[in-house]
Amino acid sequence: MKALCWQGKHDIRYETVPDPRIEEPRDAIIKVSTCAICGSDLHLFDGFMPGMESGDVMGHEFMGEVVDVGPENRKLKVGDRVVVPFTICCGECEQCRRGNYSVCERSNRNKDIADKAFGHTTAGLFGYTHLTGGYAGGQAEYVRVPYADVAPVKVPDGLSDEQVLFLGDIFPTGWQAAVQCDIQRTDTVAIWGAGPVGQFAARSALLLGAKQVVVIDRLPDRLSMARACGALTINFDRESVIERLNELTGGKGPEKCIDAVGMESHVGATLDTFYDRAKQALLAESDRPHVLREMIYVCRPAGVLSIPGVYAGLVDKIPFGMLVNKGLTVRSGQTHVNRWTDDLLRRIEDGQIDPSFVITHTEPLANGPQMYKTFRDKRDGCIKVVLKP
Repeated sequence: MKALCWQGKHDIRYETVPDPRIEEPRDAIIKVSTCAICGSDLHLFDGFMPGMESGDVMGHEFMGEVVDVGPENRKLKVGDRVVVPFTICCGECEQCRRGNYSVCERSNRNKDIADKAFGHTTAGLFGYTHLTGGYAGGQAEYVRVPYADVAPVKVPDGLSDEQVLFLGDIFPTGWQAAVQCDIQRTDTVAIWGAGPVGQFAARSALLLGAKQVVVIDRLPDRLSMARACGALTINFDRESVIERLNELTGGKGPEKCIDAVGMESHVGATLDTFYDRAKQALLAESDRPHVLREMIYVCRPAGVLSIPGVYAGLVDKIPFGMLVNKGLTVRSGQTHVNRWTDDLLRRIEDGQIDPSFVITHTEPLANGPQMYKTFRDKRDGCIKVVLKP
């Protein structure tokens, strides 16, 4: 079969790889009908995440048709149409029973490595380094899905791939980011980053009743998309984020702040930007935490910081004393996708939201390598890339 394979920093190739097969009795094989490039994939593309190996199949946002199932899989049958969450979960361990699917205790087949890297293992993830199991990803013609009797979401008739694809990652990620904020109807929610997760976080915050939502970015196309749902916007190239947020909140700051950027924060000529770039070059810091610093500074005392943006390792010069003395709550983590999918699927069916709004580019899978560059460089108004095997 054909797949997009990682061959090194800035080197994604469309290659022939072996077809997947049933390995465990609860497995399923999915023929991929639609997949996507996620902002998290860019961290792999840019070489910031450890644990990638030459030839690894990329991608964790995908859906398709079941073409084979293991003998102990009682949930799926050949012909079922499913969206596959990016988190692989067993459904039986203590964390899964609590709904903490992204920290499943059994699905990471490289648990020993993850224990050393993170203190305790996280769940296995599709197409996302050998720290999370080294599972082949979904930017391919076929995918093996472990524990396929747990996570896959069956798609009702009448819904297009584009309407439901993002149930596997970015829609639940934006939703969880907003839910973690414990939004009240008097709240201002500030969101750093108007990429796909930021877009869903903005719409989720409004669905959850926020008084006002403010989205911060510098790209006109992304800011325009955010305004389309009723959010206010700040272009950080043109105005001070802190001054504008204080102006919108009577000088008190937003109650809730969401970091939808993560480790590759790009900002203008600020002192901390130069500092982070220099430390990255010296391999003394892995991530650029400008957004974290700014959120801590501007957030209203007793507020909440929600962090769906991916961080890989070490950050420096975090004003932790400020965070403690302001009494801020920090909530973070990979998304517990299946905690939210039933509710979000119902909202799609009811017409509360059509997730396809975020798609700007649809291309054949063979064009994936060039679309990684287009997405990374934000050329041609690119916000979300969908690929068709």
